[in-house]
Amino acid sequence: MNVLIVDDESQARDRLSRLLGELEGYNVLEPSATSGEEALALIDSLKPDVVLLDTRMPGLDGLQVAARLCEREAPPAVVFCLDDDELEAFNHSTLSHVGHATQPQALRDALRRADKPNRTQLAALTRPATEAGGGPRSHISARTRKGIELIALGQVIYFIADHKYVTLRHEGGEVLLDEPLKSLEDEFGERFVRIHRNALVARDRIERLQRTPLGHFQLFLKGLNGDALTVSRRHVAGVRKMMQQL
Repeated sequence: MNVLIVDDESQARDRLSRLLGELEGYNVLEPSATSGEEALALIDSLKPDVVLLDTRMPGLDGLQVAARLCEREAPPAVVFCLDDDELEAFNHSTLSHVGHATQPQALRDALRRADKPNRTQLAALTRPATEAGGGPRSHISARTRKGIELIALGQVIYFIADHKYVTLRHEGGEVLLDEPLKSLEDEFGERFVRIHRNALVARDRIERLQRTPLGHFQLFLKGLNGDALTVSRRHVAGVRKMMQQL
């Protein structure tokens, strides 16, 4: 069985390669992938049977790569490679996974359980905390014309409510969510701040707060290419206080 290793850390790639070398019937494909984008290209060219996929990588991470594979007619099976703090969330799913500190037998078992990515399984992993019964999500799922799209929380710039839906703006564009803004604030309040009755912005995206000649307040965010969002007067003091703590 041909296995492609995908991890942005060389030590992790080397360790997985050594572990696979101790197992009969598995061939490590070369080169390994160091990013999600590279993984998708190598999957096209090398046609692996199974992919050992790191969940945390810059750019496209493991869950986002798996979501892209769901769109393909004949994707490889996937085993997710996790950090310790991710294990609990995955233990409640049926997705095949191992910790980065796994042993050969556990890796063999995970490879035997490996299956092709499934949209339903991925969506279940990204349900709101109130439904999933766990802590805040690392990703948010949205249904688009492409199917299920996973957005890593670190890529989110803001949420804006508009009637029934919430617009999620991220580094690659926008998606619509069928989730209340208040629920998003309750779940992600440590990472986002309310600047208006209908808007939450990522704290780490804030660049500056500026008052216009007409007395309105605008918040400039990283990733918006100079565009700004309006801060309501009732939230100005809270935004200023939060910015002093950054």
